[in-house]
Amino acid sequence: MKMLTVENVSKTYGEKQLFNNITFTIIEKERVGLIGINGTGKSTLLKIIAGLDVADEGKIVAAKDYSVAYLDQQPELDADLSVLEQVFHGDAPILKLMREYEKTLLKLHTSPNDMKLQEELFQLQKHMDALNSWDTSTNAKSILMKLGIEDFAMKIGEMSGGQKKRVALAQVLIAEPDLLILDEPTNHLDFDTVKWLEDYLSRYNGSLLLVTHDRYFLERVANRMFELDGGNLYSYKGNYASFLESKAIRAENNAATYEKSKNLFRRELEWIRRGAKARSTKQKARIQRFDVLDDLVTSGKSSTEKVDIALKGTRLGKQIFELKDANMRYGEKTILNHFDLLVKPGDRLGIIGKNGTGKSTLLNILAKKIPLDDGEFVMGQTVKIAYYTQESEDMDESKRMIEYIKETAEIVETSDGKTISAAQMLERFLFPPSTHGTPIRKLSGGEKRRLYLLKILMTAPNVLLLDEPTNDLDTQTLTVLEDYLGEFPGIVITVSHDRYFLDKIVEQLLILKGAGEIASFFGNYSEFLEKETTLEAQKAETVFAQTSKNPEREKKKKMAYQEKKEWEEIDGVIATIETNIEEIAAEMSLVGSDFTKAQDLMDQAAQLNEKLEYLIERWSYLAELAESE
Repeated sequence: MKMLTVENVSKTYGEKQLFNNITFTIIEKERVGLIGINGTGKSTLLKIIAGLDVADEGKIVAAKDYSVAYLDQQPELDADLSVLEQVFHGDAPILKLMREYEKTLLKLHTSPNDMKLQEELFQLQKHMDALNSWDTSTNAKSILMKLGIEDFAMKIGEMSGGQKKRVALAQVLIAEPDLLILDEPTNHLDFDTVKWLEDYLSRYNGSLLLVTHDRYFLERVANRMFELDGGNLYSYKGNYASFLESKAIRAENNAATYEKSKNLFRRELEWIRRGAKARSTKQKARIQRFDVLDDLVTSGKSSTEKVDIALKGTRLGKQIFELKDANMRYGEKTILNHFDLLVKPGDRLGIIGKNGTGKSTLLNILAKKIPLDDGEFVMGQTVKIAYYTQESEDMDESKRMIEYIKETAEIVETSDGKTISAAQMLERFLFPPSTHGTPIRKLSGGEKRRLYLLKILMTAPNVLLLDEPTNDLDTQTLTVLEDYLGEFPGIVITVSHDRYFLDKIVEQLLILKGAGEIASFFGNYSEFLEKETTLEAQKAETVFAQTSKNPEREKKKKMAYQEKKEWEEIDGVIATIETNIEEIAAEMSLVGSDFTKAQDLMDQAAQLNEKLEYLIERWSYLAELAESE
């Protein structure tokens, strides 16, 4: 059984210790989800295991032939390579073998009589057979297309950040390593693609270690959970739901210990205040015990208390947004086509659709960042927008966190009429007091996003426009945000691919289908999906019912002359087509990296298979007629 073991690994970043002496083993076919608050070192741990970072102490133990592939949150790709060149540009044995094969093939083309090259090519072909490498190019194209990448010749430098992430994802999936490490793999993926990835990973033969904010994804993919918390790593058996149950039990136990510690702390505090003279060993021991309790109670407070960020919003009138006969084009794409929308007080709207249908563009129109081509857009006078975009505003990274937050407000009012300081708000948003003076440049990407989110919430908005708010935020921060939105008295309009988030927050969906077509659905995402699944099932039943009734078959009792002739010849025709399909399969195994020829052969095979299916169905029909005579 192949496995990887992390032994007593510690890592410090600047003055902050990320984790201390953590040890765990990932065995074959385990699917491990890693969670923790942003800044606890999740991505750093992944990079250490992948060999891209070095631990301060400890080691990674695995067999010499153990392979690891890693998907970064922000992958760095070669801008000059095409999509297919990038996909095959890796350290995995199968990718190295394919590159070596192509190189030898090229040499042999210029020196066809070189016996040494011929023998070298023969050996490489044997290795290709052993690793089933002939199917890799076909598999690569299939995965790329499932991920929404269809132009295989496109240069990486011409692609968007989301497209690059999907190419990088395809690259690690094709490598098929013993351990696949994925850092936020669902970012920039639409619902259908996320579902495909779930299914793909559920069948994956190797082990999996991933960080993701997508809780449904964790629920359906993971069979083990790791949590990084306070420099320690906790392991839980099962998926995300099992983790939540075990975490709740641990929290209850910690809370009981915390309450006992507080009571003992009070008694020790009274003793210290009475001015005890630390003359005896016993008295010194009591002072030391007080110090330990002080640390326990202080640290326990921030991790066990419920986080509350219910801020007071600005008064909102009855008129919010209205789009009348709105038209919008972006380049050659139609985003809005005579579209009408009325946003009312209390609305919770989720905007969904495939990539490129204009979800973010619609938000930008509502935020008055992009004007309509035609039509009318009306915004209420009392509307105060807070717009959380996919890209954080330009932060002055030399500033400290507390300075950055105070630029918005030094004191804010909560929904219950109390006032709290900017420092208290940072604490409520999972930034402990010891970090408030930290320069922004020292924060992780997720911590910067959390800080940016807090800043826009502190502006006391009454309308929230959220563009992919769950990207790069940890699950605990998302829970805090969802609790806040649940109590938020204003309007929420969000673009999101996070099904869990949509289920908790929205009450109506706008479904962008492309070419300006927009449908509306009242309910959350799971309810929408259930309805779509039911409709598809009904359509399938209707088609089956129609095709199962063949009037021609019911009426005919005897074969016509042409049918008798067809019956005599059909076995030979079927045999010929089956032979042709086998010949194409054999030819495909020899095309190497000639992707154009491979595609032609695949198209031919598809046509023949379609014809074969028709002939087999026809054979069944003729066989029934033959038996009835």
